[in-house]
Amino acid sequence: MSPVLAGVLQLLALIAALALAYRPLGDYMAKVYSSEKHYKPEKWIYKAIGANPSAEMRWPAYLRGVLSFSAVSVLFLYGLQRAQGILPGSLGFSAIDPDQAFNTAASFVANTNWQSYYGEQAMGHVVQTGGLAVQNFVSAAVGMAVAVALVRGFARSRTGELGNFWADMVRGVVRILLPISVVGAIILVACGAIQNFSGIHEVGQFMGGTQQWNGGAVASQEVIKELGTNGGGYFNANSAHPFENPNPFSNLFEIFLILVIPFSLTRTFGRMVGNLRQGYAILATMATIWIGFTALMMWTEFAHHGPAFDVAGGAMEGKETRYGIAASSIFSVATTLTSTGAVNSFHSSYTGLGGGIQLLGMQLGEIAPGGVGSGLYGMLVMAIIAVFIAGLMVGRTPEYLGKKIGTREIKFAALYILITPALVLCFTAAAMALDTPGNSMTNSGAHGFSEILYAYTSGANNNGSAFAGLNADTQWFNSTIGIAMLLGRFLPMVFVLALAGSLAEQKPVPETAGTLRTDKPLYTGLLVGTILIVTGLTYFPALALGPLAEGLAS
Repeated sequence: MSPVLAGVLQLLALIAALALAYRPLGDYMAKVYSSEKHYKPEKWIYKAIGANPSAEMRWPAYLRGVLSFSAVSVLFLYGLQRAQGILPGSLGFSAIDPDQAFNTAASFVANTNWQSYYGEQAMGHVVQTGGLAVQNFVSAAVGMAVAVALVRGFARSRTGELGNFWADMVRGVVRILLPISVVGAIILVACGAIQNFSGIHEVGQFMGGTQQWNGGAVASQEVIKELGTNGGGYFNANSAHPFENPNPFSNLFEIFLILVIPFSLTRTFGRMVGNLRQGYAILATMATIWIGFTALMMWTEFAHHGPAFDVAGGAMEGKETRYGIAASSIFSVATTLTSTGAVNSFHSSYTGLGGGIQLLGMQLGEIAPGGVGSGLYGMLVMAIIAVFIAGLMVGRTPEYLGKKIGTREIKFAALYILITPALVLCFTAAAMALDTPGNSMTNSGAHGFSEILYAYTSGANNNGSAFAGLNADTQWFNSTIGIAMLLGRFLPMVFVLALAGSLAEQKPVPETAGTLRTDKPLYTGLLVGTILIVTGLTYFPALALGPLAEGLAS
């Protein structure tokens, strides 16, 4: 069997698995977020934090819940890292330096999981399991809660109430993420991933000396790392490490975990607004971009010219021989089109055009299908932009799901799509203009520029993957990328929740003959075009200086 055919078959198997999970999981999540019942373990949590889960919140109160919980999470995780030297189960590791502790705390709370450290050489069991793994759950649940609040904004009318943040967040963890993670961790252990709390072991001979490996609760952290589109690895090699991702089956299963909730949330959206066809339209948009990017990535990595590429059957540099080019390409696109950031190959070693595909996937806003929660609300914002553009074309006030898109709504949507590019491009320009950040580049020319562009794109879009040729463990990068991650996560949430509140206050507008049908293929095509033009062209000059220049020169 040729490698290309094997890759196509893996992609078809993945699509089939996602299709089987789409309806039951999407319907289940809709029931979870629509239920008025509180389970006993959830009541214990509400009592412990002093929250009333039945109290409805308007958007400012919902936002205060998001920000206050996230601020406490940053402080807790920062303190845990700074105290590591005196904690049990630290494996002899000392406290994390202040700038790196801030960067890591901001990273995991923002659902980014950017890592400027070697996990197996820096973090003990308590920080890994009690700190980082916990944030993998709750940061994902926060994103899902904000997405559900926006969906309620479309579904409700004549009220500004969007639900209860604490109930949405706790239910996301207890009823959705935890049960799937338990089953997923068992599957990963069966595949060969490790799950223990052992110490550091010296194994074999390695270039004249012994090699050291840590034990750890790897399978349980690996499953939520992928399921919650987090991405932070227990080991520096991330999902290329055999302890995290042992074989081709576990690799395909991890890609499935990355994609299953973001895609299924479109079904949840359709169910909650009372129109499943609207959910299918959003799903079709996401799937079109995802499949298109995957096909392009496989083409660039298989078809690159040169003697070394011809012998290897494609661009094998930086890719695990256990997976090969096809599986690595599918994983790479899945992780950069979502906010996952997990890697099973060395992104910096991809071809110039392959690296550009990875960058563009993040720069689109990671909405195809995007992060857990963030992908759905990002796509719905782009849907509003698309109907606004369509309204301008025909001279009508735009409407979406029975809600008028007026001046206030379009301002919130515009601010949402502008904030992330501003962070990426401003920080990249500053880093290129100063001497100290430039000294962290291990490559010159177009690829060196791409390293810095990728770092800030990954941070501001809450992805977390890296080109890895950049030495990011400096005070400059730890601080600026940390700031980019926090602003890139929470400023868009401000505009999303404000938009949700504005929509919920409106009364529904009846459909007329001039209403744009947003559940038809024509609108799906318009939405895909809007995404590629409005967001993609924003970054075109930067992409031309980096990956495009490198790809055309090779």
